[in-house]
Parts: sequence; C-alpha cells; structure tokens
Amino acid sequence: MLTRRHIRVKVMQCIYALTQSKDDSLEKQEKFLKVSIDNMYTLYLLLLSLLIEIRARAASQIELSSKKYLSDASDAYPDQKKFITNRLLLQIAENTSLKTELSKRKLKHWYLNEEYVRLIYREIVESPIYVDYMGSATSSYEEDKKLVMDLFKEVIAPNDKIYAYFEDDKLTWVDDLPIVNTFLLKQLKKVKEDQAEAYFLPRLLKDKEDLVFAQKLLTKTLLNNAEWEKEIEGKTPNWDKDRIAEIDSILLKMAICELLNFPSIPEKVTINEFLEIAKEYSTPKSSIFINGILDKLVREYKSGGKLKKVGRGLL
Repeated sequence: MLTRRHIRVKVMQCIYALTQSKDDSLEKQEKFLKVSIDNMYTLYLLLLSLLIEIRARAASQIELSSKKYLSDASDAYPDQKKFITNRLLLQIAENTSLKTELSKRKLKHWYLNEEYVRLIYREIVESPIYVDYMGSATSSYEEDKKLVMDLFKEVIAPNDKIYAYFEDDKLTWVDDLPIVNTFLLKQLKKVKEDQAEAYFLPRLLKDKEDLVFAQKLLTKTLLNNAEWEKEIEGKTPNWDKDRIAEIDSILLKMAICELLNFPSIPEKVTINEFLEIAKEYSTPKSSIFINGILDKLVREYKSGGKLKKVGRGLL
C-alpha cells in the first residue's frame, strides 16, 4: 500500500513536526512516525467502512419508503433496491474479515458521526451518476463496480465536509487522504466478483525492510542535522539559511542522508524522489533549487569517493 515515496513523505512530516514543536526527543519522533504510518491504514479502513454505512443508510431508507403514502422520484426506478443489492457494495459489507478488523480497531467513527453518512448519501442520491444507474434496468458486476468507483471519485473523495472531518481527527490525514483515495480506487478497479476476503485487507508495508528504511532515514537525518546543514551551506554561499524554505531544508538534509547512508539506493532514484516530493509539498521553484544543490553534491561525493553504491537499488 505504501511506496517508498510515501514513506519519505512520512519522515519529512515527522521532522517538520519536530522543528515546529522544538521538541528534540528522537524517541518521540520515532513513535510518531510509526503511529503516523499505521494511521494511514486506519484511514483506508474508514473509507471502506463509509461505503458500508452508506449502503446501510440506503437500506434503512428503502424500509421507510415502503411505509410511505406519497410517491416520489424513486418510485419510477425499475428496481428500487438496486443500490443496496449492488454486488460490490454487498461484497464489501459482507466481508467478515473486514468486519473483524474494523471491530478489533474499534472504528466506530461513522456510527458516532451519522450526519456525515446522511450528508454523503443525500449527495449520492441527487447525483446524475446514481440517477442514471438506478434508471437502468440492466445489472452486472462490472456496472455495479463502475457505479461505486464513479461515486467515490465524484461524490465521496471531493467532499469538503469529509475532508474537514479527517483534518480535525488526525494531524497527518490531510496529506494521507490523496494517497489513500488513489490506492482505494485502484483496489476497486482491480477487484473481481470472486475475490478472496483478504483482498480488502492488503499489507500496509511491502515488508519489514520498509519500516527499517523509514526509521533509519528519520534517525540518521536528525542525528546528523548539523553535518547536513554544513553540506547545504557550502553549496549555497549567496543564501542565508533563513531564506531557504523550511521544507526545502528538510528535504535536502534527508536526500543527503539517503545518498550517503543507503548504498543500495541509486543516486538518481534518491534525487528524483525528493524532487517529486518538493514539487508537491514546497514552493514552485523548490525542485530546481534542490536539484541544483544535489547535483553539485553528487559530483563532489563521486570525485571524493564518498558515494558508494551497490546492487540494483530499491524504489
């Protein structure tokens, strides 16, 4: 689920949080990193459980509508239960492994905040995507899957109130949300009707090496902060360090740390990864600035024999 780039972003967030809080506790930041990474999985599970709760809301509305005396627009649909019998929504809702995981983690966010479920359900029912789907008499797994994906992309993911809710709940979820949304959409796109239940509970990290990489990058960046600052100052003689954007400074230190302490990662991979992160999280010109400094440093390290790389490298 998490790529090495996402892990680098997590480390960057930890270092930034430390500089803002003026707390130099390495142990505290290591704990924050681990919790922050694990919280991404919680966010993924919450988005899946939101789909479950939306379907449950639809089921309760169907039951209420069966007792009404006046007709409404929904009465014109060929099958009023088509949404709640959507094969993919049922597949998720009836996934016992997913239910167990949600229960184990005590994720009752939507039960405690039903107004968000009502809000999203109302927007879904009013959306052209839903109206077209319900107006069609045909039914297939692929059609059902397309509906769920389209509703997630067009109604759920862009919803400002859901975004604000996640922002208030966890500090790092604002940055995590685009990553998790994209991953969930990929999961929905690739799912099959006979998919094993475990499919919806993927590994957060590819292997233990990813967590080791994250902890080592965080630790070595922080413990050698003064050394990395000297490296940067030597390549920016016309810049006061206070003029360098804080995120740029953090990314440069992390990149230098990675270049010198991770021999299995090719320098091109390191540079490209941090340039892409800079484009997303810093100023418009940051990637050019960072690229210029890292390019100089790589040439210097190579000529001085400091850059020792082995193997094919890891992304």
